[in-house]
Order: sequence, then C-alpha cells, then structure tokens
Amino acid sequence: TKFKMPGNLKGLLDKQVVGPSTEILAESDFPEQSFKPKVQMPFKRVPGQNPRKVEVERRKRLYLTFDIAELLASKGIDSNQLMPRHYDPDNMPPIEEKKDSVFPIYLPLKVFDNDEFDCRTPEEWMSLGLEPGSSDRKPVPGKALLPTDDVLGHEDPKSEELIYKWINVGVLDYDKETDLYLVHKTDEKGLVRDEEGRPILNGGITAEG
Repeated sequence: TKFKMPGNLKGLLDKQVVGPSTEILAESDFPEQSFKPKVQMPFKRVPGQNPRKVEVERRKRLYLTFDIAELLASKGIDSNQLMPRHYDPDNMPPIEEKKDSVFPIYLPLKVFDNDEFDCRTPEEWMSLGLEPGSSDRKPVPGKALLPTDDVLGHEDPKSEELIYKWINVGVLDYDKETDLYLVHKTDEKGLVRDEEGRPILNGGITAEG
C-alpha cells in the first residue's frame, strides 16, 4: 500500500500551496527571467540587508499591483483618446455638444516620451528573451495601446470607429532606426502563437523568411 496513490491526489496537492506566489504555474511562451525586475544589489548578502532574492520577490509583487490603464484613468486620462484620429473640419460638433475641448489631439505621443529614467535599454529588454543554452529568442511580455479591431486597425489606424485599449502583447523585435517595437497580441491563454499555433521566435523570422 506504500506505492498506492490516493484517488484525490490533485486535491491534496492543491492544499499544499502556502500563501500567494509570483511563480508562473501556467504554460507560457515567455522566458522566466523576462518577468524579473532589475535589482541593483550585490549577490553576496551584507549583514543587516535584505537578501537579493527577497528584494526581487518584493518588487515583482509590487509591480503586479500596477496597471497602466488604471493609473491613467486615475489621472482623468482616457486611453482611447491618446491615439490621433482623422481631422474632419466639416463635421465638427457645436461647442454646446462637446463636454471637453472642441479641437482634436494634434501632438503625437512621442513628443512627451522620456527614457531618462528607464531601467533598461531597448537592447537589454530584448535580451531578456534569450534563455541560457538556447539560440532562439522568445518574446518579452509587455502591454501596448492597440485597436481592438485588427483588420480595420491595419487598414486605417486613425479611423474614428476604432477603439484603442491596453492589450497584453509579446514584444518580438526592436528597430533602432525608427525607435519602434514589433509586438504581437497574446491569445486567450496568454500565449504568443502564429496562425498555425506555433510559438513565435526570433522576432517572427523563419527559415522561409
């Protein structure tokens, strides 16, 4: 009877989980190190100082409490209005019908971009997709302001009919000349897969090009 497994083994294992954890238990196309925050602490513990692993875990839990959409909404910013739309002066509504400014948004978001306090360079972010011992670069998790309608979003990204939301994505590549990232939306399981269900590696570049 020592080697006989109980029928409710899964229930017994579920009860052994103690407290909350930031460990990724579900299947993921992202490398484990891509979720680790950057901590500038010595690997050798100094007496009286928190161990490095404790500080990493604390920051992971802290960052998980932040949500870009909620932070913007708390400042009264509508994320859907951050994207510029087509300007049609012939169909401008009267001032009485507009609660806010009559004039459309005319300054691009990159005017306000500031990377002075970024903890990593774009190259360092992309290097998080490289796992030790592997030559394939996996996507890096992120969030992007993208249209909910992919078809119309590609055809006319400034259409008035589009609704933009912060969406979970996998960052595939970075273009240094244009300072732009290539991203891919995650599916309902949080995976970054192509049309055939295969993980997207190395920025989407395959043997066929």
